[in-house]
Amino acid sequence: MPVGGLVPVATDDEAADVIVRNAKVYTQDAARPQAGAVAIRDGVVRAVGDDADIAPYLGARTRLVDALGRRVVPGLNDTHLHVIRGGLNYVLELRWDGVPSLRQALAMLRDQAARTPKGQWVRVVGGWSAEQFAERRPPTVAELNAAAPDTPVFVLHLYQSAVLNRAALKAAGFTKDTPDPKGGQIVRGRDGEPTGLLLAAPSALILYSTLAKAPTLHGADKKTSTRHFLRELNRFGLTSAIDAAGGFQNFPGDYGTVTELARDGLLSLRIAYHLFPQTAGQEIEDLTRWIEMVRPGDGDAWLRLNGAGENLTWAAADFENFAQPPPVPHRRLRGPRSRRPYACSWRNGWGFGARHVRRDHPARPRRLRKARR
Repeated sequence: MPVGGLVPVATDDEAADVIVRNAKVYTQDAARPQAGAVAIRDGVVRAVGDDADIAPYLGARTRLVDALGRRVVPGLNDTHLHVIRGGLNYVLELRWDGVPSLRQALAMLRDQAARTPKGQWVRVVGGWSAEQFAERRPPTVAELNAAAPDTPVFVLHLYQSAVLNRAALKAAGFTKDTPDPKGGQIVRGRDGEPTGLLLAAPSALILYSTLAKAPTLHGADKKTSTRHFLRELNRFGLTSAIDAAGGFQNFPGDYGTVTELARDGLLSLRIAYHLFPQTAGQEIEDLTRWIEMVRPGDGDAWLRLNGAGENLTWAAADFENFAQPPPVPHRRLRGPRSRRPYACSWRNGWGFGARHVRRDHPARPRRLRKARR
């Protein structure tokens, strides 16, 4: 029986799982930059062309999709994404992406607080900017207190600041006697009490470490959260990503959820991941332990180890609040201590990624070659 003007002719062993037609397929082939249809089987493109080209792949069970003239592109790869860490608590986030006014954002926050279980926080941790709001400003502490008087609220603005309501200050343990962490500032009132505003000055560690005090999900809930996050990324065209690791992402514990999903065939995004030393001054200890546990390339097409990164040494950490100069002179990058993690990785055949490297950083090829010898 004809389907969409095409007659199924392929056997079950030859038929495509999905055929997309009436599309503008971007082929990346200079000889034929655009096609009208694509046939896919077992997650692999089998044919690209016009209806005549894909007709031999149409079977009785093939799903036929009419793209209605829309653009079809190859799956996108994000080369720097915190997908493993982000997925673990994604469903706990309140998203302000595209919200046009602070008034509407606060109404969303109020509704979220009303349905948040006791003990959990309302957290807004990215995807928005004060410039998107008609009011052109982030929320105040007073506004958060009014919207959620009893539920802890943490609102991150870029990597420059965070606003906490009264309940979050209490839950996080901030008091008059809490000292400012290195590179961060707890804004205080005239009485010395924390106001609820935290500043990266210039280090965002104060922001990350505060958010890390919020309750997390467990077990099956982490899997559900991660799958929702991956599907959201799929919705924007991503089919693969390089996970940059990062602070508060410990191996192997925080990688357990994505590893189980990969084992069960439930990942919808291919992930190449990195391992990130978590403690300044103990980078070699972390790397040595991992080198004995895993090797780059371990895994499969859906989840595999890429190497070390996004930083190998905390001495080379950059700061996200670019409005302020880093407080530590870059000469600390010249010492042997900062070179050792790179040399350790190189000697053991581990690739690495570095988020920010100065031209005078000691991790130069000639020094790495010497280290490997």
